[in-house]
Amino acid sequence: MTAWRSRTFLIAGALVAALAAVWIFAVPASRGPKLIVIVTPSLDNPFFGQEALGAEERARELGYQTLKFSHGDDAYKQSELIDTAIARNAAAIILDNAGADSSVAAVTRAKNAGVPVFLIDREISARGAAAVQIVSNNYQGATLGAQAFAEALGERGTYLELVGRESDTNARIRSRGFHDVLDQYPGLKMASRQSANWDQAQAFAVTQSVLQAHPEIKGVIAGNDTMALGAIAALESAGRGDVTVIGFDGSNDARDAILAGKMRATVLQPARRQARYAVELADRFLKTGTTRQPEKLLMDCFLIERANAPQLKDFALAEKPVSIAAN
Repeated sequence: MTAWRSRTFLIAGALVAALAAVWIFAVPASRGPKLIVIVTPSLDNPFFGQEALGAEERARELGYQTLKFSHGDDAYKQSELIDTAIARNAAAIILDNAGADSSVAAVTRAKNAGVPVFLIDREISARGAAAVQIVSNNYQGATLGAQAFAEALGERGTYLELVGRESDTNARIRSRGFHDVLDQYPGLKMASRQSANWDQAQAFAVTQSVLQAHPEIKGVIAGNDTMALGAIAALESAGRGDVTVIGFDGSNDARDAILAGKMRATVLQPARRQARYAVELADRFLKTGTTRQPEKLLMDCFLIERANAPQLKDFALAEKPVSIAAN
């Protein structure tokens, strides 16, 4: 009887060990949370910073671990970061990319390695590489801003256009949206169209230079709020409080400038909403193998003026005015 019991225990123990081995190798995901890697152009820039925070918050709410990186609009560094995500066995990558053309190879490499990429804010020039591309409806937003600009100028006057980085798809789309509206008004004349590369200091310098050459300027329309704020600083230094300025992005700084009467309007693109939705689609894809959405998704933009500026915070519109601390 003793020998029989010993054999029974040995057999049972071997069976338990075998089942445990099958479980370990068949269900490796059960050993801990999966990783989502978030890569944006900058973690310090308010817009890109809010993208990263929105994605991080939603990923953690859904039970994922996260890593955040910035590529600084450097396609080579972006490529290295995607390789890092692949090496870390990331489940998915949330990416605001470093260039429509220059990002295709890295996104494709991640896909081929079994790491789906979910793009936000900026699209790439190829289809089928990313699982999803969620972008603001930049053209629609630009037409909103341009119409408000034309009305603020009384449909007459000379203006300066500040353009973002020329290689950026969004810069080109926004400029086209501006001109599809503004060029319909014979009384509006563009004195200069110059790139300030999304940068406040460059926008300050460009605006100063254009003001000297064209003191008759009555308006500045900018492809993002950062450049608009640079223009405002240049106008203030020149004592030109009579110039209408409109930006694009919907930053807290733009909100404050609108409420202070320094900026006429901005166009809100919902950065946090895009980033959170990208994570939700990544979660759905990882669990079911599909996002149940087309690859390219557009989110409409909103015009922010003095009336609704108090509702703006962190690139999102609250249902009620938010509390804004005085400077």
